[in-house]
Amino acid sequence: MITVYNENRDCHLMVQGRAATNFWSRGRGLIGTSSLRDGEGLLIEPCNSVHCFFMSFPIDVLYIDKGSQVVAMDPAMRPWQVGKIHWQAHSVIELPAGTLERTGTAVGDRLSIQTV
Repeated sequence: MITVYNENRDCHLMVQGRAATNFWSRGRGLIGTSSLRDGEGLLIEPCNSVHCFFMSFPIDVLYIDKGSQVVAMDPAMRPWQVGKIHWQAHSVIELPAGTLERTGTAVGDRLSIQTV
C-alpha cells in the first residue's frame, strides 16, 4: 500500500494507494475502476503524461519530479481527456476529483511518498 503526504499543507493525499510500475499496470492505470474513494489513488512511475480513455469518472492528477515536488496538476480531469506531457515529471499520482482543491495542494508542494 502507498501513502502520500503533502508536507507543505500538512495533510495526507492518499492513504490506501497502489503503484503501477510496469508496462502493463501503467498502461491499465485506473481503467476498469468504477470510482476512487477519499484516500485512495494510484502512483504511476515512471510517467509524465496520462489519459482518461475508457474511464467513467473524473480524477485529480499530480505530476511530480524525482524529488517528489509537484511540477504540474490537472484537477478534475474528465473521462476521455488527454493530459499534456510534462517533461520534468518523473511520476504521476491519480486521486479522487476534488482532493487537490480540498487540501489546497499547489505546484511547488513537496510530497512524502511511502510504501507501508
